[in-house]
Amino acid sequence: MLRTQLQQSSQSTKTLIPYWNTKPLFFASFPINILNNKNLRVNKKKKNFITKAVVSSTENSTYVQSSTIEKSTSGKAIVIVQRTVGGTNFSFTRGLDDIGDLFGRSLLLSIVAAELDPKTRIEKPIVEGFARRGRDVDGNREYEVEFVIPEDFGDVGAVLIENQHRKQMYVKNIVIDGFVHGKVEITCNSWVHSKYDNPDKRIFFTNKSYLPSQTPSGVKKLRETELVTLRGDGFGERKIFERIYDYDVYNDIGDLDGDSDGKRPVLGGKELPYPRRCRTGRPRSEKDPLSESKSDFTYVPRDEAFSEVKSFSFSGNTIYAVLHAVVPGLQSIITDPELGFPHFPAIDSLYNVEVELPALQSNSLFSIIRRLIRAISETRKDVLLFRTPEFLERDKFAWFRDVEFARQTIAGLNPYSIRLVREWPLKSKLDPEVYGPPESEITKELIELEIGGFMTVEEQVYCPTWYATGAWLWRIAKAHVLAHDSGYHQLVSHWLRTHCCTEPYIIASNRQLSAMHPIYRLLFPHFRYTMEINGTAREALINANGVIESSFSPGKYSMELSSVAYDLEWRFDREALPEDLISRGLAEEDPNAPYGLRLTIEDYPFASDGLVLWDILKQWVTNYVNHYYPQTNLIESDEELQAWWSEIKNVGHGDKKDEPWWPELNTPNDLIGIVTTIIWVTSGHHAAVNFGQYSYAGYFPNRPTIARSKMPTEDPTDEEWEDFLNKPEEALLKCFPSQLQATKVIAVLDVLSNHSPDEEYVGTNIEPFWKDEPVINVAFEVFSGKLKELEGIIDARNADCNLKNRNGAGVMPYELLKPFSEPGITGKGVPYSISI
Repeated sequence: MLRTQLQQSSQSTKTLIPYWNTKPLFFASFPINILNNKNLRVNKKKKNFITKAVVSSTENSTYVQSSTIEKSTSGKAIVIVQRTVGGTNFSFTRGLDDIGDLFGRSLLLSIVAAELDPKTRIEKPIVEGFARRGRDVDGNREYEVEFVIPEDFGDVGAVLIENQHRKQMYVKNIVIDGFVHGKVEITCNSWVHSKYDNPDKRIFFTNKSYLPSQTPSGVKKLRETELVTLRGDGFGERKIFERIYDYDVYNDIGDLDGDSDGKRPVLGGKELPYPRRCRTGRPRSEKDPLSESKSDFTYVPRDEAFSEVKSFSFSGNTIYAVLHAVVPGLQSIITDPELGFPHFPAIDSLYNVEVELPALQSNSLFSIIRRLIRAISETRKDVLLFRTPEFLERDKFAWFRDVEFARQTIAGLNPYSIRLVREWPLKSKLDPEVYGPPESEITKELIELEIGGFMTVEEQVYCPTWYATGAWLWRIAKAHVLAHDSGYHQLVSHWLRTHCCTEPYIIASNRQLSAMHPIYRLLFPHFRYTMEINGTAREALINANGVIESSFSPGKYSMELSSVAYDLEWRFDREALPEDLISRGLAEEDPNAPYGLRLTIEDYPFASDGLVLWDILKQWVTNYVNHYYPQTNLIESDEELQAWWSEIKNVGHGDKKDEPWWPELNTPNDLIGIVTTIIWVTSGHHAAVNFGQYSYAGYFPNRPTIARSKMPTEDPTDEEWEDFLNKPEEALLKCFPSQLQATKVIAVLDVLSNHSPDEEYVGTNIEPFWKDEPVINVAFEVFSGKLKELEGIIDARNADCNLKNRNGAGVMPYELLKPFSEPGITGKGVPYSISI
């Protein structure tokens, strides 16, 4: 616990003066009523001297201890506090907190000097005072404190805040004026707990970044103290106001209290390797001691949760509302979970016929939902209408064509699945004792027979058969392929490789890198809100019997599938875009080609746009890293940085700690590669696989999430085969998702594909920590300018009629890696972080 330090002076005179005012005083600077007290002895002869007063008490009276400090100046600090929407702060609370505001006892501010006293080598006295409530400006409330500053105080190193309210408050920034080098602005953007929840003061460092070896002497202990606080002790259930980062396995996705089979294996460990999640400390389930019990909320460190403004405007409450209100509402309407669509007009009616929901308990909740799932009736608030996906608006029949099926593998929602065929026939990697011979029955001769001798199998072009029965079998086979790819996309390309694998980076960064570390501040915007959305996913998306299990092809084995993929496929070094393309056979190193890579498929929109974005990100990281690490030895001697990388490898991704492919961290170039990879995953990779979901999969025949029936040729009865021959369209409809599955997925994809009105896109707004450093400020301007150029490059490519995979009649342009976007479902925009 950080305790208030009393100021001392090496040259001071001290006097105990009786003081009969009954109101206790704890100001380290002058309270007005002390200065007005005639009994207080003030040295009036020395204009450059000022007296400090500290109140103490005996049984019969109160005394003021005064001391004289040479050449002090007056100063002022303003604390900007955000007035919250939900009433956890000032506008909607009364009682004791309001009384505290009235009497100027809301926040206790302690200013810490950057350097130790050069003579004594101990901390200089803290400048301290209570902040009084001031103006309300633009939804914020100002708290102001005045104090005296000793001449030898020097620069500000940190500010400590004690919140006297009984509610936590969101502090945006602190502006301090009166010090030697002018105004000091400290960016906070953080929740400050009440002293009644935790007596420890919150620590905020200045905006200037320091490597550990360069830390000003006056705040070295605070730097260490803050990291110890954030790590916690690994015990107990976490509380909502805490900011503790620790690791745990995925033992919370089961539903042991539900009616159906809800037990799921623990992910993480030798049998089912997996990245680690944030520890919540909830007690173990009585039914399964390996699993964590459920509770009313899923803990994430306080600053990782959605801000209330963001929650109410978009993401937090909207995703919660859809998962906990719309989906159950749909389930109550569609009483038969296996009921399919009788014909294609019934599918089309989802987008222009009212879907009636039971009355929702909260009107405000519905108002959040209908911003995204459009309501068509202002008079009836229980009617929803799904918007028509852009893909369907452009060409209603595109999903039926084989050329579009092929185009979407490289320009659609999941560009990470396609690989170059290196051997023929294809061989499965599954256990032959369980799944049979690994060699595929699709031989070279069979394919060449089917394509009628027009080309050889080496030319890699696949065509359907010419006769009617074969054409319908081909269409149903495509539905099966798409259903499997949808499961792989959602569970591996999307969830595992972005959301899940990023969480250990966030935890390690907060546990091992100080908030004043330059690499922490570089990564900070790329981690915003990811842990919150991951917690929500564990509650209602990837959990037992959740949306993924109930509506995607792997079913109850969905998370086990992602674990197997992590075990067999995930490698940190191949999360970098160039290495990913090379590993899939879709690029080769070529020093004469743009960005040093020659693409196997020239018209591969994801790769060609992605390499430009990758290069821009890498150049930004290079300029940043080289500024703070001009010598190689600074990397090796940075104990926080080395501990960070070690913890990512050995704890956060500990199930793969012995793999030989982990990059070393010995040089600035090593760090540039590691950081660029992390930033790419949180920005470009996630944008490419997330924000096109509604556009491409909102009309589910184009991308079904599950195949509910087997192929008609797989051991059919005579009656089943006859039905297929007479009504092949019905066979395709039976293969598609049920009405309940389809509507649930559409509702969720609508939310996941939306950009919040306050979305933060790469290169748009400079972080205050970067802006205050001139070299970094210039580098950011270059970074931002290059991203604007990328917008033009992508527009030009989409207008090029020679690029058939992004241009043509009814063809969706490829815009998923355009950096900027307006709010809503746009199919473009690259946010800094995985925030939805």
